[in-house]
Amino acid sequence: MMRTDTRFRKKRSIKSGLPPGTLVHIGDKSNKPAHISVIGYSPGGVEERHFEQVDQYLENPRDSDVVWVNVEGVHDVDLIRILGEKHTFHPLVLEDIVNTVQRPKIEDYGDYLFIVLKMLHPTGEGDFSSEQLSIILGPDYLFTFQEGIAGDSFDPVRERIRGGKGKIRNMGADYLAYALIDAIVDGYFSILEGFGERIVDIEEELALTPDQNALHRINGMKKEIIYLRKTVWPLREAISFLERGDSTLLHDATRIYFRDVYDHTVQVIDTVETYRDLLSGMLDLYLSSISNRTNEVMKFLTVIGTIFMPLTFLVGVYGMNFKHFPELEWKNGYFVLWGLMIVMSLLMVAYFRKKRWL
Repeated sequence: MMRTDTRFRKKRSIKSGLPPGTLVHIGDKSNKPAHISVIGYSPGGVEERHFEQVDQYLENPRDSDVVWVNVEGVHDVDLIRILGEKHTFHPLVLEDIVNTVQRPKIEDYGDYLFIVLKMLHPTGEGDFSSEQLSIILGPDYLFTFQEGIAGDSFDPVRERIRGGKGKIRNMGADYLAYALIDAIVDGYFSILEGFGERIVDIEEELALTPDQNALHRINGMKKEIIYLRKTVWPLREAISFLERGDSTLLHDATRIYFRDVYDHTVQVIDTVETYRDLLSGMLDLYLSSISNRTNEVMKFLTVIGTIFMPLTFLVGVYGMNFKHFPELEWKNGYFVLWGLMIVMSLLMVAYFRKKRWL
């Protein structure tokens, strides 16, 4: 059954006529209260804290080499406004954070970089959900803003920070940004693998039993692949900016890692384009399958009609209301006529099978 997808129903019209920088939440409103988690780390250790109120967060100054502040619940416009005023983020940045229909992009504000991208979550049977992730990257801090959907792609990054695995605790905030973006892009591959399995299943279904349900599934998958395409194509440009290192916030040692993410993004785009082409041809496959089924039915009906044509002729001849019929006086004429019709039918069936029309 085709599901109702809120990804395609978020509307920006409610902001029409409002001045720039007005904070109006656009998107699905979470029922959970906003939550702030802070992970501060340095080569020597990690400090992790959680806050339910923005006042609690503001009363705890940071003292680590790198601080990662993760905010879940951008529907809380007041919280976003207070955080923005505290850290002097531009009003247009705050506006884009609460507007969850932004396209992936990167903007350089001098003291910090503002990055927007989409984080995808597999939901089973090859399907996925999506939420907007906003990143603010500063010299020694990084803010991430999530919509509040349960779960994210960052648990492996958190474990690396807590366990001191890899280089993450010896690098700066730009490397943390790389790790988070890399985790998101890797999640795209999982989504595409499930999407590819769905394409294979529907291709087999179209070849065997095409029906209206298959057509609805094709239309739903076409919408999803368009959404994926809109998600990854702009991301390529954003990561290209990071790979070039055009900002002083990005160190030379981190550029090679962003280059790797860029390569992965290109692979994702190639896969999305391949699946898009396959889906574009599926409608033709559906129409061809329906046409083939119609042809099979018409062939069967034609063969049946052809078999009954001579039988109908014989029955019509002997059903005429003439008085003198020589065969009417035959003692076994009725049985002879039945035998003749059966033999004719069998001979025609044998002929059709020899021609492989049956």
